[in-house]
Amino acid sequence: MPGETYQAITGFGGSFTEASASLLNRMSPESRTRILEAYFGESGARYSLTRTHMNSCDFSLGNYSYAPVAGDRDLTHFSIDEDRDDIIPMIKEAMAISTDGFKIISSPWTAPPWMKDNNDWRGGKLLPEYYGTWALFFSKYVEAYRSEGIDIWAFTVENEPLGNDSNWESMHFSPQEMNDFVKNHLGPRLEADEQDVKILGYDQNRGEELKEWIDTMYSDEEAARYYDGTAVHWYESTYEWFPEALQYAHEAAPGKHLIQSEACVDAEVPKWRNDAWYWSKEATDWGWDWAPEEKKHLHPKYVPVFRYARDIIGCLNNWVDGWVDWNMVLNRQGGPNWAENWCVAPVIVDPQQDEVYFTPLYYTLAHFSRFIRPGARRIGFENPARDLMVTAAQNPDGSIAVVVFNPAENEKSFALSLGEKAAPLKISGKAIQTILITQGSTDHE
Repeated sequence: MPGETYQAITGFGGSFTEASASLLNRMSPESRTRILEAYFGESGARYSLTRTHMNSCDFSLGNYSYAPVAGDRDLTHFSIDEDRDDIIPMIKEAMAISTDGFKIISSPWTAPPWMKDNNDWRGGKLLPEYYGTWALFFSKYVEAYRSEGIDIWAFTVENEPLGNDSNWESMHFSPQEMNDFVKNHLGPRLEADEQDVKILGYDQNRGEELKEWIDTMYSDEEAARYYDGTAVHWYESTYEWFPEALQYAHEAAPGKHLIQSEACVDAEVPKWRNDAWYWSKEATDWGWDWAPEEKKHLHPKYVPVFRYARDIIGCLNNWVDGWVDWNMVLNRQGGPNWAENWCVAPVIVDPQQDEVYFTPLYYTLAHFSRFIRPGARRIGFENPARDLMVTAAQNPDGSIAVVVFNPAENEKSFALSLGEKAAPLKISGKAIQTILITQGSTDHE
């Protein structure tokens, strides 16, 4: 139903991390280009929305900040040199390969320890006397990257402001503290420096906490004018997409972005060249072992491919306009990661052997990123088949992408109708199918 329209799509993609970029540096030029072409090229997934970290994160080779000199309030020693060997070359090569270009969201995991009340990379809060310096840091980062020919589209104010139990880089904000920082420091600083970059609030899990942050962000008119939207993660449950919380976020700020900024199969070591594992009900996440009893049901053993398909479709059908995966490339251990926080990525490499493994997760993401393009509008549909998940969007060129997901074991038959035209179709069991409707044709992937 193209006449029934919802959110405009910002894009889909993954993240430029030091872990991924450093691995690409160890691959042959042919393998490096093959991977980046697969993500950004016309023959590949055509990623359109990406993320990177500002300062180090757990998927870095160690702790670092662009402002290493304690007490440097004016940031005279600010430098992005840490990124010049890995992240910046990876982004530039991706830019050269991408025909349509892509947007970049940048997120800090923490300010440098000298700006914090615990003088540590992990945990703690930003000292009030450094609020202005930390806002300046964002502005200098935009300028430094721009000088490299790289535009930053948006910031999240803080990755996971609720914390991560101090396992790796983090910095805590309450909703009110984030508002105070944004309206009194970050927003005015970016405005004064004429930095054309968006600000996304929150940047942690969906669920009840999201509602609390939404209430605070948008009930304060002064703060709300600086927020361009809200970023969310999926770790509250990699099985449930929390439609009520997403609807709540949209209704509170219907004209602003709602972007899923991070997701991965966490707490797992990748299975090397074993497609069957990614289609099997074996993967767990952190909550399988560590969630409190009343939340264990949100973390079942579940098929990795299904996690992605369910979540992206569920998000799109509830006003999310962008969906970003975590690391693009990891090694066979699920790193490198200085905190030993192993995860799975869509592409796994063995640098010593110069081998590349495109997992089924890569192809799952490509169903969305390749065929639902920036500026597309999600459109309405009727789906009487309870055992099939469906989403649909009309692209700027007029084509319509319909993504169908069948988690059942058996093949399903269905009819795809548009106006007076209808086509009988089938989808295999445990499958994802994209139907692209163009003028006078229907294509399948």
